[in-house]
Order: sequence, then structure tokens, then C-alpha cells
Amino acid sequence: MFSLNKMHLLAASTAAFTIAGAIGAQAEGMVAFLLPENVNPRWEQQDAAAFVAKMKEIAPDTKVEVFNAGNDTSVQQRQAEQALTQGADVLVVIPIDGESSAIIADTAAEEGVPTIAYDRMINSENTKFWVQADMYATGAAQAQHVVDNTAKGDTLVMLKGSPTDPNAAVIAEGQMSVLEPLFASGERVLGYENWTQGWDPAIARRSMDQALTQLNNNVQGVVSSNDGNAGAAIAAMEEQGMAGKVPVSGLDCTVQAQQLMLLGKQTQCGWRPLHEMAAAAAEVAVRLMNDQDYSDLATRTVTNGVGAEVNFVPVDSYSAVDPEGVAYVIEHDPSITKDMVCQGEAASTDFCK
Repeated sequence: MFSLNKMHLLAASTAAFTIAGAIGAQAEGMVAFLLPENVNPRWEQQDAAAFVAKMKEIAPDTKVEVFNAGNDTSVQQRQAEQALTQGADVLVVIPIDGESSAIIADTAAEEGVPTIAYDRMINSENTKFWVQADMYATGAAQAQHVVDNTAKGDTLVMLKGSPTDPNAAVIAEGQMSVLEPLFASGERVLGYENWTQGWDPAIARRSMDQALTQLNNNVQGVVSSNDGNAGAAIAAMEEQGMAGKVPVSGLDCTVQAQQLMLLGKQTQCGWRPLHEMAAAAAEVAVRLMNDQDYSDLATRTVTNGVGAEVNFVPVDSYSAVDPEGVAYVIEHDPSITKDMVCQGEAASTDFCK
């Protein structure tokens, strides 16, 4: 299992977007950006849009093809093969499954095409780069927030991510670095835990409903690995009159999550500058196409799940809490505005007045 903790740090739709420029940069040819699914709107609305925009800025003569696999690993593999057939010079891949996606990097390497793992690690010896924040620290921050807002003996629910996503395991490891000693001592009680296949909020909702039933609503905190899980947990607790009384963590700081934070129903979300992640991936892709030095971008290496050292392009993260955290995200995330957040029920909050 891939992990990014201190022991491991070493130093279904296709062609959603196509761009071609007319002037400027040395890099020409084609870059393919492979998205995993369309359950989470961030992939197309934030990551892909920012990647396309950055490529247009720095390499306007390079064509960019964006594919979405719809959470089907076989489709993603076919899309990668399609991109290679079309003459892709670099693959930027957000894998559905960090293990089975190795075939994508391996096939690309056979054709001399480098693969950049974006957001999620690809467990292949041929993964050239990984662009991501420290997800272990992100998980630890989620758990610490819930611990800080609960008391001795309180019962917690853990809604973990997709078991096929390497990031989900790393996030869970970070969470358990905080929680395991507390569970062992009885300071906190693990009442229920479950993984969320495909990060599907519908599955997270069923898990939370089961948790509330099994625990007879005796839940004082929800350690949720992303905002989709958080929203599902909140919806389940809403029916029991518990929403807003239980701390709930998240990840991505979507517009909905920020609205829930303003309403006091979701209390934390981990935020990463996705536009900076996408821009970093674009910069690396262009450097690879131009055969240019990239050491200033990949400042460390990590060991992936098959023992390969992968160039790591680190991105910062931020733990957003309360309206102050919402304000920070709005200020620093170009894809989100205050007007977008201050809609519906959230419009009546003091933050939006």
C-alpha cells in the first residue's frame, strides 16, 4: 500500500476539452489529461479547466485532450490507449485504481511516453512524477479537528474514501495516527467505520444511516475523508435532528461544503489549491516535452507501492474551519467566489450579509 508519511518521503465521456494555440512556446504535440470520474465536480470544473488554461498560457501550440472514465478502470485504460494512438507525448493521469492503472504507465513507457500521476499515485515503476499535497497530514488534520471538538468517551464515525484510491488509504493512515491512541485508551470510541467505493456520496449516506441505526444516534463526531462523505453524513443526521451539533470533517472545500460550514453543519474541510496543482502538472508536462530540467519543480521523491522512487511535486494544503476558513478559501481559490457560496440557505448567514 502506498503511503506518504515521514518514513516514505525520501528527499463515460471523452474529450471534454480540446485546445490548440497559435503562438509562442517551444512545446508542440499533444498532452492527454485523464480524469477518473464525474461524481465529484472538481475534476472537470476545477482540475481540468485549470490544466487546460495553464497549458494554453505556457504552450499554446500544444493540443490538450481531456478524458473522463466515469469510474470504470477498463474505460480509463482504453482512453489512455486512444490518447497514445492519437500521438500523446505526455499522459497526466488521475487513476481510478492505483494498482490496475499501472498498465497505463507501463504501456506509455513502452512507447517512450512519460506518465504524470496527478492527485493519486500510480503504483508502477514507470510513473515519472506525482503531483499532490501531503495527504497523510491532511488526514491527521481532519481527525485532530474532530478530536478537538469532542470529549472523553465520545463516539466517532469514520467515513473513509474509496478502497481503490491510494489517497484514501494515506488519508486514513493520517487519521489513525491521531485516533488510534485515543481508541486504545478509551478517550474516544470508534463506533462505526466504512470505506466509500468510488467516493460515491450515496454509499456514504447508506453507511451513515447504518451507523446511526446501530449506535442509536449516539454519535458525537464524524471523521469524513472528503466533502461528498461529509454532505452525506450531514443529510443523514439532518433527519435525526443532529446536524449542526456534531463536528464533521471534509476535503476539497466545495461550494456546498463551504455553505454547510457557514450553516455550522460541516465544521472543517481540507483545502488544496487545485489551480496550482493543475498548473504544476502543466509545467512538468511542458518541461518533459521540451526535455528541460525539472528539478526546481520536483523537489523531492517518494516511494510508491511497488518500491519505485517517483519525482514528487509538492503542493500546500490548508485546514479550513468556521467562516474564517471559508473566507480564506474564497480569497485563494480562483474557481470559487463569495457570490457562489452565498446562495440558498447560506445567504442568510452573517458571513453573507
